[in-house]
Amino acid sequence: MKAIRVHRHGGPEVLSHEEVGIGRPGPGEVLVRNRAIGLNFVDTYFRTGAYAPPGLPFIPGNEGAGEVLEVGEGVAGFAPGDRVAYVETLGSYAEQRIVPAHFLVPLPEAIGFETGAAMMLKGLTAQVLLRRIAGSSGSGPATPS
Repeated sequence: MKAIRVHRHGGPEVLSHEEVGIGRPGPGEVLVRNRAIGLNFVDTYFRTGAYAPPGLPFIPGNEGAGEVLEVGEGVAGFAPGDRVAYVETLGSYAEQRIVPAHFLVPLPEAIGFETGAAMMLKGLTAQVLLRRIAGSSGSGPATPS
């Protein structure tokens, strides 16, 4: 499987496209074939070292969308062929990804993979800012008059 890996911190030149092994999903995990991934500014923080990744090398990226290839033991609610989206820890800049099932959401046919991948982290960020932060200030979001 091909993935983008970062072996040292730096600019875009440290991104390396290479072959990596992935294994099979364990209990509670799902193997997803990524059809689209989200690109987020936070990815540059991990690449440059502004945020510490769990270790080097690492595969960047936090969100994606695709199809379930295989489910691990004890996974209910997902089966091979299902369309899913997720936001999780680093690792989505890859053709395939093992994701804990509790991070997956079903992706309806009406929502494309690109939209599914782009809406997870950015969508949750917008939801928190609009509903929890602005809403908790007492003034809430502006309403049309």
